[in-house]
Amino acid sequence: MTADDSLITSRDGRIGRILLNRPKALNALTLPMIRACTRALLAWADDPHVHAVVIAGAGDRAFCAGGDIRALRDAGVSGDQAFVDSFFAEEYALNLLIATYPKPYLALIDGLCMGGGIGVSVHAAYRVATEQAAFAMPETAIGFFPDIGATFFLPRLPGELGTWLGLTGTRITGPDAVHAGFATHFTPRARLDDLSAALARDGVAALAAFDETLPGFSLAPHRAAIDRCFSADTVSGIVARLRAEDADWARAALQALGAASPSALHWTLRALRRGRDLTLKQALDAEFALTRRTMAHPDFAEGVRAMVVDKDRQPRWQPARIEDVNPAEVAALFSD
Repeated sequence: MTADDSLITSRDGRIGRILLNRPKALNALTLPMIRACTRALLAWADDPHVHAVVIAGAGDRAFCAGGDIRALRDAGVSGDQAFVDSFFAEEYALNLLIATYPKPYLALIDGLCMGGGIGVSVHAAYRVATEQAAFAMPETAIGFFPDIGATFFLPRLPGELGTWLGLTGTRITGPDAVHAGFATHFTPRARLDDLSAALARDGVAALAAFDETLPGFSLAPHRAAIDRCFSADTVSGIVARLRAEDADWARAALQALGAASPSALHWTLRALRRGRDLTLKQALDAEFALTRRTMAHPDFAEGVRAMVVDKDRQPRWQPARIEDVNPAEVAALFSD
């Protein structure tokens, strides 16, 4: 448990429970929450009374809307690199711990699940999404890139869904998230409390009775076009292919790309392509190096200012156009 109860851990029957408890802040992850979650997982790993771990978010608005990017921006602006490094290093270590955890780890995802929230759920063996869940990796809109292992798992989604989601930050529903691979099970919100109680009684075996038939994949009609457009080798190539599509989804994608940081689009595409050939550990290590370099770019501080601090939603990107991004500067971010 954190000193301010922003993360609450408890034992309940056969399971250990982790509750992200900042509902007014959409359960955004702070460094104390990351540390408390890690301590609980390490303690329960060898506890014979804990058969599984269940993580959930307080309230009905969000499972977890991401990391505390306002605190990261403040630290970056003030020059507190030690805080920034600690946050990302410990968050990524937690992501890897979840992926390699020796006991079943289950995420009950209701409401918003973005960024760091995906990091504490998608690496689990079991991810239950409700019809009210909404998944997104919107980092390019704040001058950053999809991290928390996203450069590993997004390229492994079907076709080019991961490239589309990573570049545009498009939000998808809980049922679509199961189809796409973000989640493994679908349970309506009305049954989520009953599932949670059943897990305490019966462990992972309870999932089968609550896994309901999925609605159809709303993205199915666009899958071939998404793959065709987002398989291009460059951001400019993707934009050109989208402009050739006469479809609402393509126009929405162009609008999202037009609002995002041009520089972030370039380094995100490169990171996603690189991630195809990396292990999760390698991807997390590469992401850590990339965080230090991209956060030094003016677009991160400006993006968080525009979207989170001042909320004017009018970021002044440097440069302002996709075609003006210097390829050599992007390549330098990936040099050893």
